[in-house]
Amino acid sequence: MENQVFERIKDEIGSSDVVLFMKGTPVFPQCGFSAAVVQALNTLGVKFKGVDVLQDPGLRQGIKDFSNWPTVPQLYVKGEFVGGCDIVREMFQEGELTEFLSGQGIPVQIQA
Repeated sequence: MENQVFERIKDEIGSSDVVLFMKGTPVFPQCGFSAAVVQALNTLGVKFKGVDVLQDPGLRQGIKDFSNWPTVPQLYVKGEFVGGCDIVREMFQEGELTEFLSGQGIPVQIQA
């Protein structure tokens, strides 16, 4: 069972340069932490794919096992785990998220 979930996670991560495993959707986040990461990405004008873990309990636990990270949301860029809400928010506030994404070849357009 776990292998199927991990395969799905790998497929999701591989399907887009920026993937956010979150509670809810980018348009309608279901928790404040997911909303904070969505807001940071939207502020930077980054196109990303949101994956709603609430639709699938196996995925909800599987992503935590996959990354060895205990919480959701989880941000992946070019297949690499970046972090959860606190890390992404801190990177965003320090300007590091813009540098990181640009360094990965992700277009960033700061939205006013």
